[in-house]
Amino acid sequence: MFVQRAQENSDSALLEFAWVELLEKNKRVTAEELAEMIFGSVEPLECYCAHVMLSEDEVYFTVLETKGSRSIYGPRPAVQVEELLRRKLAKEAAEKELQEFVQLLKSAKAMPLDAKPPKSSWMVEEKIRQKIKSLESYAIDACTNDDQRKTAGMILRAMGMVKTASSALNLLINIGFFPVHVNLDLLKFNTRTDHSDEVISAAESLLSDSYDPDEIERKDLTHLKVYAIDVDEADELDDALSATRLQDGRIKIWIHVADATRFVQPGSIVDREAMRRGTSVFLPTATYPMFPEKLAMEGMSLQQGENCNAVTVSVVLHSDGSIAEYSVDNSIIRPTYMLTYESASELLHLNLEEETELKILSEAATLRSIWRRQQGAIDTATLEARIKVVNPEDPEPIINLYVENQADPAMRLVTEMMILCGEVVATFGSSNNIPLPYRGQPQSNIDTSAFAHLPEGPVRSSALVKLMRAAEIDFRKPIRHGILGLPGYVQFTSPIRRYMDLLAHYQVKAFLIGKSPPFSAGQLEGMASIVNMNARVAKKLFSSSLRYWILEFLRRQSKEKRYRALILRFIKDRIAAILLVEVGLQSSVWVSVGADVGDEVLVRVEEAHPRDDVLFLKEIVIER
Repeated sequence: MFVQRAQENSDSALLEFAWVELLEKNKRVTAEELAEMIFGSVEPLECYCAHVMLSEDEVYFTVLETKGSRSIYGPRPAVQVEELLRRKLAKEAAEKELQEFVQLLKSAKAMPLDAKPPKSSWMVEEKIRQKIKSLESYAIDACTNDDQRKTAGMILRAMGMVKTASSALNLLINIGFFPVHVNLDLLKFNTRTDHSDEVISAAESLLSDSYDPDEIERKDLTHLKVYAIDVDEADELDDALSATRLQDGRIKIWIHVADATRFVQPGSIVDREAMRRGTSVFLPTATYPMFPEKLAMEGMSLQQGENCNAVTVSVVLHSDGSIAEYSVDNSIIRPTYMLTYESASELLHLNLEEETELKILSEAATLRSIWRRQQGAIDTATLEARIKVVNPEDPEPIINLYVENQADPAMRLVTEMMILCGEVVATFGSSNNIPLPYRGQPQSNIDTSAFAHLPEGPVRSSALVKLMRAAEIDFRKPIRHGILGLPGYVQFTSPIRRYMDLLAHYQVKAFLIGKSPPFSAGQLEGMASIVNMNARVAKKLFSSSLRYWILEFLRRQSKEKRYRALILRFIKDRIAAILLVEVGLQSSVWVSVGADVGDEVLVRVEEAHPRDDVLFLKEIVIER
């Protein structure tokens, strides 16, 4: 009661009054002297009250000396008091601001999901925006300064939460700022998801310009039946195929590649933006194109039934699958069919007489595959997951999962034709001394017969992939690509989605019209270092996002569901690397004695936590 009464009697205005008087007299004071000065009494209550005010004061007085239990105080200079008052008021305002913000957070957190404030509402007021950005940076471990870390920490503490990145993330999800399945890597890497107004405007100007500098030189190939084969959700169609059988029995193939350089030139604003991106980013939830969407889809992309500008690589094969003759030309084509891999495989299976050209393409792919293997190529076909997420902003979006078998006839066909195109462009570039991004993979002679005991397909591919060395690029001359079994290789078939392919187009197209290539080997090398860095980020984004959604898919399944798991190899003791056949995901699991590499076992999902990247599997042992 005594302490409470002393606290009630404390008044900073009294302290300020005493400070003014003592400062004028330049006089020091004890608690007892201050009590007599402001209360007119030195009774215990008044003395204790004065002691509390002086000891807790951070503005008007400072301790000059202490004798035993008694302290002597002196008034601070006026300038110092003014600064301390300013700081105190600022601190009080900040604390009030923080509490008001915390109330906003608590209010938003308590709202039902469909009533939470939109993300944009947190960005209107600067003070609120800064606090939200501090939390966001803390959540993705990307704070740019100590102030952001300190602000996020204070907010989390005021919310009664521990100071961790996951706490910040959960808070932002709970208030509706982030969707439940927010892609943190997309934020961490600061990936460009939109094009600037300036780039979009420049792209639209290119679309409105009907002038084609190569119109006179283009070969009219609109008489050919043209197949464009891709995944069913593909937005950017870069390539298509045609084939016929010549009178002497040999096969002639045309690989048509969308002519992106018809619209974009080196050094232009659209080109510079594409180089900064390096590649289109493909995620289960969205596609972020390298070029502005309208330019990529309406201008550059191949369209069914429409006359389209292309660069066509035509090849005549020897009976053993090697290249007999080739040419590279500017062309105009009219795509006949836009097929998914599934529909193309079905057409091949039906063996329809009216689709002879597709059958010829499949025959050519088989010849090429056999020939490449004879040159030392290694087959790395496996099973891979493909996911499309519908309404990813929803807490429970629809997840469509497909498992692609890379040994599928249509996938094999397209892969072989793209590899053939790469070999031709490398040969063409070498013959004409054109600097290009020549890709190679130095391969110590792998004796594939040593793996013949392993089942063909994912098991053997997994063993071979572990022995492969990193790829290399030379910008002056072709280098052997051991994995593909080729003397040289240039990626050329995706200029709308890969900038390195676009660079190859710039170089080749300049040669076709009799001009010098726009870039030297040294310039290409410098550009490639930037482009490849961004391409690696895009690849990491794709891989992490795909894995997240596979784990989310597995999390939703019944705990009793069984999955077939193909044993790829043993990691340690009975812990095996496995491939979930129905899901297309590699993982690990402890398997019982008796199971061997190449065997299938049954497993179930014990735990799946996509946000923490955790997957625990358990073998189902069937007693006999």
